[in-house]
Amino acid sequence: MSPSHRHHSIDYVELTVTDLDRAKRFYADAFAWAFNDYGPEYAGIQGADADAAEVGGLYAHGEVRPGGPLVLLYSDDLDASVEAVTAAGGQVTTGPYEFPGGRRFHFADPSGNELGVWAEQ
Repeated sequence: MSPSHRHHSIDYVELTVTDLDRAKRFYADAFAWAFNDYGPEYAGIQGADADAAEVGGLYAHGEVRPGGPLVLLYSDDLDASVEAVTAAGGQVTTGPYEFPGGRRFHFADPSGNELGVWAEQ
């Protein structure tokens, strides 16, 4: 496990954008962000240091979701986190599913806020 990941801590913030290329240009110009491209719909946001882990991502979607950025928590045991979320009254909305580097799921809390939880492979 990378020392930057802490179990059930906020670990990654994902911004939904309507135009990935335009968003990358904006954040690169405004804040000097760099990106890891994962295809036409996703770019990871690199940390402040060139060798830092990704701190977030830009997800190209036709519309921006209500509620703003998607907050992702890190888990040492994704399946146990799924069980904990449902036992606490949350509702799994997506997944778990695999992506490059790990697995994740999304859930709604009792107020309807959407968050995600991910784990390394």
